[in-house]
Amino acid sequence: MTPPNTYAGRPLTPAPGVEPRELRIVRVRAHARRMFWPAIVLIAVAGAAGYYAGNLPDAIEDWLPVWTQPWIVWAAAAVIVVLFVVVPYWRWMARTYTVTTRRVIAQWGLFGRSRVEVSHARGYTIGERRGPIQRMWGTGTLTLSNGVDAPLRLVDIPSVRLMHEALADQVEVSQILAHRDSHAVPTIPGPPPPLPTNL
Repeated sequence: MTPPNTYAGRPLTPAPGVEPRELRIVRVRAHARRMFWPAIVLIAVAGAAGYYAGNLPDAIEDWLPVWTQPWIVWAAAAVIVVLFVVVPYWRWMARTYTVTTRRVIAQWGLFGRSRVEVSHARGYTIGERRGPIQRMWGTGTLTLSNGVDAPLRLVDIPSVRLMHEALADQVEVSQILAHRDSHAVPTIPGPPPPLPTNL
């Protein structure tokens, strides 16, 4: 199937007055480098728990009953893994940024979800901040501010320059469509008026 033809490379747009479909352009999370330390903790705890399950120091062996010694080690390892690996992973997975053809949506929260939306048609400024570590990884923080609501910060976005360009394009297209639709000729429902007969 061939893609539909467009004029001069312009994307197809809906007819004036018709609401365009909302399509998802991208959904991203913060860069995965935040999971580096939880991964190190997981490896260290697995190694330490495997070693100390059968080789507890003498001071601890004398203090605990023999049948509970391996279980205490594995229980402590499980608590450490849950607190320092699983919870940070859930927090990282719970925060998403979605860009559609109509808006930018930021969602976060483990148990109670919060959501902030910024519409492209209202327009907003895009601020980009990249620290030295973010530049090394190609990430950055985008701040979207429409001058009315609190700014929306998209933190540690991968491929931040590409995301910046995509957001700028969506704002431009949305404002062009909104301007075009505001000046569209209204249509009157019903049959067309009759043609003049006295020609």
